[in-house]
Amino acid sequence: MDYQLNLDWPEFMAKYWQKKPVILKNAFPNFVDPITPDELAGLAMEAEVDSRLVSHTNGQWQAANGPFEDFDNLGETGWSLLAQAVNHWHAPAAELVRPFRVLPDWRLDDLMISYSVPGGGVGPHIDQYDVFIIQGMGSRRWRVGDKLPMRQFCPHPALLHVDPFEPIIDEDLEPGDILYIPPGFPHDGFTHETALNYSVGFRGPNGRDLISSFADYALENDLGGEHYSDPDLTCREHPGKVEGYELARLRDMMMEVISQPEDFKQWFGRFITTPRHELDIAPAEPPYQPGEILDALLGGECLTRLSGLRVLNVEGEFFVNSEPMEAPVPHAADALCRYTLLSQAELGDALQNPEFVSVLTELVNQGYWYFDD
Repeated sequence: MDYQLNLDWPEFMAKYWQKKPVILKNAFPNFVDPITPDELAGLAMEAEVDSRLVSHTNGQWQAANGPFEDFDNLGETGWSLLAQAVNHWHAPAAELVRPFRVLPDWRLDDLMISYSVPGGGVGPHIDQYDVFIIQGMGSRRWRVGDKLPMRQFCPHPALLHVDPFEPIIDEDLEPGDILYIPPGFPHDGFTHETALNYSVGFRGPNGRDLISSFADYALENDLGGEHYSDPDLTCREHPGKVEGYELARLRDMMMEVISQPEDFKQWFGRFITTPRHELDIAPAEPPYQPGEILDALLGGECLTRLSGLRVLNVEGEFFVNSEPMEAPVPHAADALCRYTLLSQAELGDALQNPEFVSVLTELVNQGYWYFDD
């Protein structure tokens, strides 16, 4: 299915992106669900797929994580089944992500899909990421509040809710509608009629995650080994006092480790291309030889990138799935980052470079790109 998003992106970015929520009516005209409830249930039974069941009956919230063995005895009301990163496992559903590639790939989190019966939902909550919620089959009422300080609490150890809020959006979504919600706005979805919803999420790392990851990189690469020194130290009357200039020198030592451009780039490339969810990686069996890859591409075949694979150009350095990528032909390596489908047209004269063809062959043999059967 070729999903065409009816959206004026420049206007949307100027008025709404990370500013305020909005309902985009009929954003996907004549919307067709890319997945069935049975297919979603099948994914939720797989150990590699992050999934959960959330129910609300008799005023009590319950939540359980998958994989699930069956879905018997759930009843006909008051529950939702959610699966994360469905774009990693279901090619038709992954097509829903493609229209959003006007936004940076490094900010994309995943495609989460929920199936909910009447009365189903996960309760009022706040997310710290941007999300585009696409309405599929059925109907859900969505309420969104303003971005204000709110008390959060746990009605169940696996759920984090907020207190009731006054809505600034209160509307039923129909198939093909999109609700966009920036970080920090409380929201709650309530199902009227058995529904499928598709959430395309964009997440920005927080400072704690960045510092923690860089600290690991510094340890692995033996950065910051220089000890604090103070050859200008003088005798002091108050030995129990740390002077301001000493704190400044310590802070500068730490900043010096982070401020090395090449180390920072290498760390970030690895960090940001590390997937948050499992990938459906299937190494090529038997492995391809470079000549086979070259003949196939010159013969008009096309390589498809593994869905969910993170491939990024970070200031001229190339990374794939948390590892640096060799780039004997930089413009062709950039094409690997830019396009999810690769043919002779995208790779051009790089196919005449044996070193590049060898690198591409290794990526295919690892299962990162593949030829459609």
